[in-house]
Amino acid sequence: MGDGQTTFDVIVIGGGPGGYPAAIRAGQLGKQVAVVEATHLGGICLNYGCIPTKALLHSAELYHQAQHMKDFGVDLPGDPTANLAQMVKRSRQVAKRLTTGVKALLKKNKVTVFEGFGRLAGRGQVLVEQPGEGTITLQAPNVILATGARPRTLPGLEPDGDRVWTSKEAMLQEEIPGSLLVIGSGAIGMEFASLYGDLGSEVTIVEALPQILPVEDAEISDVVVKQFKKRGMAFHTDSTVQALERTGTGVRATIAPAEGDPISLDVERVILAIGIVGNTENLGLEGTAVQVDRGHIVTNEWMETGEAGVYAIGDVTAPPWLAHKATHEGILAAERIAGLPNLHPVDPRRIPGCTYCRPQIASIGLTEEKARETGRNLKIGRFPFRGNGKAIAMGDYEGMLKTIFDGDTGEILGAHMVGHGVTELIANVGAAMQLESTEAELMHTVFPHPTLSEALHESVLQAFGHAIHI
Repeated sequence: MGDGQTTFDVIVIGGGPGGYPAAIRAGQLGKQVAVVEATHLGGICLNYGCIPTKALLHSAELYHQAQHMKDFGVDLPGDPTANLAQMVKRSRQVAKRLTTGVKALLKKNKVTVFEGFGRLAGRGQVLVEQPGEGTITLQAPNVILATGARPRTLPGLEPDGDRVWTSKEAMLQEEIPGSLLVIGSGAIGMEFASLYGDLGSEVTIVEALPQILPVEDAEISDVVVKQFKKRGMAFHTDSTVQALERTGTGVRATIAPAEGDPISLDVERVILAIGIVGNTENLGLEGTAVQVDRGHIVTNEWMETGEAGVYAIGDVTAPPWLAHKATHEGILAAERIAGLPNLHPVDPRRIPGCTYCRPQIASIGLTEEKARETGRNLKIGRFPFRGNGKAIAMGDYEGMLKTIFDGDTGEILGAHMVGHGVTELIANVGAAMQLESTEAELMHTVFPHPTLSEALHESVLQAFGHAIHI
């Protein structure tokens, strides 16, 4: 786009969930701002990540619920069927609606958008390669790198878009595979395992580490594994996939456990979900003081790189790699550039993580294992959804909440949840942690009845021996 202007106060390279909020906030603060985007505004999150996958997962959940409507007194005229092509079509419509909204927000805040690939081209300069229009050089004293990341691959496990998918291909299919191997049990892997499992695929999950969902609390992981196994899914932990061989009907995987002989598994399709790599290539970092560590740009607490005037945010920087972290970092960088006083660095311990499989998973702060490593006196509360009236009324009461406190000070160290709707509950703990609340404030908060949130209250009460319903 552009309007002939080439000099700005801030240039943001990348228009994803970190880049476009950074640009909007800088615009709100009176800065002349440009965004350079190579593919699509909204980034992976809005176009091929967070949003469309949640649309698909919601469709799969509705399909699951439809199969049990008679239990709730709802008689359907026939057996429900899963129309994956229509589910995908709807997910694309959802993504398009949001990306259209991003364009409107940028225009509203007077942000100039350049379609093309941007790279640093010397102090205060950004070179933009515009498809079909040649190159243009933009100037600004401040540049924010928000280029995101891409799926990690391994030799011998390269995706081909046909039988071996990344997350992008996995959300654009029209047919449900009869069998599916998911390599990696992080959030992305577990969400697609849940999606295709609900739609009827026979799912196998391989994880190189001893625990499924490695970053989650072990107790929460155990609940999820138990529920997935009830749905017929198989797990191989402490195992790696050594090779993928294309066959006449699909893919033959060689799975090697840490102990014992390798096994072969024939499946129709494979999803590779083994993490991400930051998009740091071809950004013009050579000759600058920007440091890259294991594929991600190094920053300080203000999102500043080693190069003066160059900031980096989101998935191209350090973990956790979450869209809401990128948004917060982008806003922080914009406010730092504007010189706002009393800013607070992002605290990774207060960033919630959510996985939208069935059952949902949400967590914040330290796991029990990490909390015990601090040597503190701990108070730990647990409350099962089987004791929650709203969950029972909904007919979805598998799962639990777990809260961890410093037993001496009452500080909230962590919260871990698994069950229906927990991704909406975790923000309550995040707000409490930000306010530096203790167990006392949470105990004296009146939670509405009947709601799932009461399980959080009971978990806190149970940690200190005051639970009512357990």
